[in-house]
Amino acid sequence: MLPYFLGCPAWNEPAWRGSLYPDGLAGRDFLPAYCRVFNAVEGNTTFYARPAAATLARWAQLMPEGFHFCAKLPRDISHEGDLRDNLAAARDFLDLLAPLGARVTPLWLQLPASFAPPRLAELAAFIDGLPSARSLAVEVRHPAFFARGGEERALNRLLLEHGVERIGLDSRALFSCTERSAAVLHAQSKKPRLPPRPAAFSQAPQVRFIGHPQLEANDPFLAPWLDKVAGWIEEGRTPHVFLHTPDNHLAPELARRFHAQLMARLPGLPALPENTAGEQLGLL
Repeated sequence: MLPYFLGCPAWNEPAWRGSLYPDGLAGRDFLPAYCRVFNAVEGNTTFYARPAAATLARWAQLMPEGFHFCAKLPRDISHEGDLRDNLAAARDFLDLLAPLGARVTPLWLQLPASFAPPRLAELAAFIDGLPSARSLAVEVRHPAFFARGGEERALNRLLLEHGVERIGLDSRALFSCTERSAAVLHAQSKKPRLPPRPAAFSQAPQVRFIGHPQLEANDPFLAPWLDKVAGWIEEGRTPHVFLHTPDNHLAPELARRFHAQLMARLPGLPALPENTAGEQLGLL
């Protein structure tokens, strides 16, 4: 058992055949293979579409009890209209995810860049309207929340008082890349270019690291996070760390790189299980 949660943006990536997954592995078998190596995943897919009930029932069968699925609230809830008007839809979404039980933690609310400081009261009412036992993490993208002024302090105070985590997104490695490949250009057009904000407002700090396509080029940007995550673990917190690359083809390798370097800072930290790529398909 790891003292923290580590994963990738998703598990359904055919490009991981031959590395994380065995060659020829059917897509329906990706999830159990992923869960043999990683203990968490970002729920990015739920941002774009609500999963069918049958899909959720299957996930509940395949995900280990201690696995964390950080489901992202659908964009019609987070990006359309007043958050307070979308509370009923948020509760319905949580009811839909009920088969996953405690695996859905924390729930993620990714707010658009248009969500500005004057809407903080709206966010507070939304948080208060969710079930009290529901852990929540929020990602903001408006520049004012990164200016180290009163508006950022007001956001941090609101989240801290409610026990809501502030997701720390770090895209510096991605934007340090001068490669002009389609994958890099697409990622740079989609990801925000904002300063990282490490936060620990709850027992489960959240980190999203958007990496460089050359794995070793990420090391200078990972180093501060390694120190931060090691410190959180030593404090008794359970950080969640998710590693991306521009097309995510190397995301599992970057996650392994992070963990290997964290082992050097935390003697006794167990190694990750070996990739499942060498296993016989019949064993899956």
